[in-house]
Amino acid sequence: MSLARVTTFSFQGIEAVPVEVQVQVAAGLPAFLVVGLANKAVAESRERVRAVLSVLGLSLPPKRVLVNLAPADLLKEGSHFDLPIALGLLAAMEIISADELAHFAALGELALDGTVQPVSGVLNAALAAGERDLGLICPAAQGGEASWAGATEALAAPDLKSLIAHFQGRQTLSPPSAPLPMAGGGRGPCLSEVRGQESAKRAIEVATAGGHNLLLIGPPGAGKSMLAARMPGLLPDLSPAEALELSLIRSVAGQLEGGRITARPPFRDPHHSASQAALIGGGPRAAPGEVSLAHRGVLFLDELPEFPRPALESLRQPLESGRVVISRAAAHVAYPARVQLVAAMNPCRCGHLGDAGRECGRAPRCGEEYQSKLSGPLLDRMDLTIEIQPIPPRELARAPTGEPSAAIAARVAAARAMQRDRYAALGIGTNAEAPIEALRAEIEPTALALAESAAERLALSNRGFTRTLRVARSIADLAGATSVARAHVAEALTFRHRIPGRSGPG
Repeated sequence: MSLARVTTFSFQGIEAVPVEVQVQVAAGLPAFLVVGLANKAVAESRERVRAVLSVLGLSLPPKRVLVNLAPADLLKEGSHFDLPIALGLLAAMEIISADELAHFAALGELALDGTVQPVSGVLNAALAAGERDLGLICPAAQGGEASWAGATEALAAPDLKSLIAHFQGRQTLSPPSAPLPMAGGGRGPCLSEVRGQESAKRAIEVATAGGHNLLLIGPPGAGKSMLAARMPGLLPDLSPAEALELSLIRSVAGQLEGGRITARPPFRDPHHSASQAALIGGGPRAAPGEVSLAHRGVLFLDELPEFPRPALESLRQPLESGRVVISRAAAHVAYPARVQLVAAMNPCRCGHLGDAGRECGRAPRCGEEYQSKLSGPLLDRMDLTIEIQPIPPRELARAPTGEPSAAIAARVAAARAMQRDRYAALGIGTNAEAPIEALRAEIEPTALALAESAAERLALSNRGFTRTLRVARSIADLAGATSVARAHVAEALTFRHRIPGRSGPG
């Protein structure tokens, strides 16, 4: 009887949990069994491994082959178990050295011709392997991704045959190429292309400076989507720690192309037909959703009331906590989800509520019914609400070119730098995350009095009051002020008003 062990990983959120692949070849009736709470993709590894061995001119021994994935009570999902199972079997058959294999973790999917196919989670696995002083065997296409994590040694294997030759000493796999430098990427279209709409541009600048949620309301063609599409050009680059955290999410989702980590914040704009699982995450493998893939960036929801209501309501918790917890019978999977929500909507289904010449015959009831799709608690989480009116074509043609995105981005970057310094001890980076105690310490008495009286008059909730102070702090940061003055609070209050056609606080 022979026994070999290979380390690989299972994934719970962005955490790579070590799994020991134990392969035993013992006397008994010929069989190839996989145990240890493996799902169908893992169980199918038997046939892929059997086919690859046949291509290499090898065959399973006429004995009982048992593969145990320990710990046995942890659900194992994914095709990346192919490679560690194959390597463990080769070590148990004494074709490669089990002692040398013990210094590596492995993951990869095997094609029927023996090539090692890319899989999700290589970056996460490489970090976990490095923490355990292990090297990592991974697909050749993802060698750069493994190099980012600084594993003790990375073997980026094109196929199983080359791995066998490497462990037998007949050839040496060259180390993967050095990790690519962090990519800055493009910044998208310029805000100067938007003519007029000065109040909306100001709202976008303030929202971007503090990472605040923003709701744009206006009739079709007013420029809501055009304005939102220019927000990425105003966002500063991510810090290395933030970029790595985002890349761990993208790696688990299988969206880290070429192992290239980008410093640009994400901008995700799912269609309004997206399901709750698509937005929040879930599915058979509890994959990250759009709110996690937009971590440290912008999640743009166009035609907000057209999204399924359960999907929108599920956003409420991550908007407050900055994380998503996906509950399953066997486990709870958590993903980071610190996003800036930007949404756009028409005031009613026809889109022309308030325009006497164009609104439908059911106004204003149509607006009330349309807006009732959005709950009060969700709207209460929008820090800024701005109503956009279309510019007449004659004025649009003559409107001067606006301020370029680069100039606004410089002010935003300066404001974000002030926030990082201010909240360094709290471990947060933007005003949108600031606790009420930190805000009260820097607000002038007259400004606080104005905020309190306005909160009573507008019937703001405690959340709405706190978010108003956060917006005022961002306005002060854009002005380079060390304290929040009355004028800053007054401007912040102009961005927190009722939605047109909706009764009650908006």
